[in-house]
This record gives sequence, structure tokens and C-alpha cells, in this order.
Amino acid sequence: MWGEMLGAAIGGVVAVAAAPVVLSAVGFTGSGIAAASIAAKMMSAAAVANGGGVAAGSLVATLQSIGVLGLSTSTNIILGSVGAAIGAAGASEVS
Repeated sequence: MWGEMLGAAIGGVVAVAAAPVVLSAVGFTGSGIAAASIAAKMMSAAAVANGGGVAAGSLVATLQSIGVLGLSTSTNIILGSVGAAIGAAGASEVS
């Protein structure tokens, strides 16, 4: 039981902490989309598909918004909960 609780705690913290790091590494930064990044390629593909612009509410627009503004409290709660569930499940498989 303690292993599952520890796994849940670690999983929750890692999920919440990793999301901004991963988004930044992919190219969705606080100052905009980084040149020559995966995000730039996604933005280019979205613009070509939409006739030159990126649609509001699209995946690229949403991820860029998160890159600039950060994740909302409710999103962090969801990420933490999912991470905790995965961490607990992983810990129960190990023990």
C-alpha cells in the first residue's frame, strides 16, 4: 500500500512538472513558437491546411496558448490525477 501511495505521489508531481518542460522542448515557448522546432512544423502544416492561417481553438493554437500562459489550475489537477493513477498502477505492478 505504501508503495502505491508513493507511486501515486511521484506520478502526480512528475506529470504536472513535466508538461511545461515538454511543451517548451517541442517549441511552444513563452515568447512564441521557436524557429525550426516541432511546433513550427505543426504550425506550418496547420496554416497550409487552413489556407494560410492557424484556426483559433486548433491544437497548435491551444498548445501555444498553454506555452505562453501556462496550464490552468483545473488542467494541473487533471494532469496530477492521471499521473497519480499511472504511478499507483505502476507501483502495484512492481510490488
